[in-house]
Amino acid sequence: MTIRALLHLLLLSLLATRAQAAEINIVEPEVVGFSADRLSKITEFVDREIADGNLVGTVTLVARHGQVVHFEAAGRYGLEDDRPMETDALFRIFSMTKPITTVAAMILYEEGAFHLGDPVAKYLPELANMLLSIDGELVPTRSQMTIEHLMTHTAGLTNGWHIEHPVERAYRDAALRQSPDLKTYIDKLSNLPLRFEPGARYHYSVATDVLGALVERLSGQTLENFFQTRIFEPLDMRDTFFNVPDDKTPRMAGSHLWNREEQEMNSMPAELLPPRSGVTLFSGGGGLISTARDYWRLCEMLRRGGSLDGTRILGPKTVQAMTMARLTPEVRDNGAGEYPASHLYPGQSFGLGFGVITDPAQVGVISSQGEYSWGGIANTKFWIDPEEDLVVVFMTQVLGTPHSDRHRFGLKVATYQALTDLGSSGGD
Repeated sequence: MTIRALLHLLLLSLLATRAQAAEINIVEPEVVGFSADRLSKITEFVDREIADGNLVGTVTLVARHGQVVHFEAAGRYGLEDDRPMETDALFRIFSMTKPITTVAAMILYEEGAFHLGDPVAKYLPELANMLLSIDGELVPTRSQMTIEHLMTHTAGLTNGWHIEHPVERAYRDAALRQSPDLKTYIDKLSNLPLRFEPGARYHYSVATDVLGALVERLSGQTLENFFQTRIFEPLDMRDTFFNVPDDKTPRMAGSHLWNREEQEMNSMPAELLPPRSGVTLFSGGGGLISTARDYWRLCEMLRRGGSLDGTRILGPKTVQAMTMARLTPEVRDNGAGEYPASHLYPGQSFGLGFGVITDPAQVGVISSQGEYSWGGIANTKFWIDPEEDLVVVFMTQVLGTPHSDRHRFGLKVATYQALTDLGSSGGD
């Protein structure tokens, strides 16, 4: 055994002590087809990025066949908080909220509350008369916006993030995220135009916030209550919130913003941060705060076909349907160019709430067919690889970083190079 491997085993022992507090048992990597020696490259990669000033603090979790082999905190809580990062740190997960909202909607789908092809306006009639903007003229759409369109970001909506187009400006001026609740949010949205014909192209948008409003309307509960009673409590996700309890706020990781002029990170000004308490607008598109441990439990439920520890959230056929690539080549490619296919890489399509790998050879980094994933704007990431029976969760807090792809790709390389056998045999 090499010195590196011995050191890694010592580290595992130390981490296991921390993990017991979080009720996560760390197994020897070799038990599930990893090399302990080679898995240490994840630590090396993260430490190097922290030393280079590209990250401040991180938590990384790697599991195979349902067994955690790597659960590690690195760095510190923030540029202005020198406490060593802890594995139970809380992070704003932003768009990693979207898969949770889609799970919530699919719970209702399984109960017969709607069909994927139903018009959104059937349940949110406020949106029945949205018009399409073409060359500055507002015209009726040829097709109706469906619930599947919401889940696949093909609804024709936008988000105000992209180029200086009048529709983009209108979305920004509407200040949707300053709404007091989802009802007001939908009322504001109803007065905005569609940027594209529903179903015509993939375009990352506010669609999942609309999906959250749909969950509220169909369930008769707030999205916060639905998440808590139907997902978080059954899965023992005890640290995932729209509103962080006062006694848990010390565990919040600091938020950082990349300064492109200075090519360095700064602490995020408090006035730019979304609130962590007093929240009444429950954003299904990006409002949650969570931990690596909690998000892993969500991923484990999906990896296991919709159940975890004897609790079933979704049926396995539903999970299969969610993780199928649903964009035609034309619809996917129409989302490139002037209005980029945000977060979609070559070889990647989109399912119901997830990006899905369709051609690993085109992705630009080691991947697997059918791998599904998403990330958050603060550089949080996760992926689930059914072929290798693998789950990886990465938490950090830096917005606007130019290094996001390097972090994602570097973490993937460090993870996959440590495998010593291939295939999903051994899973549960």
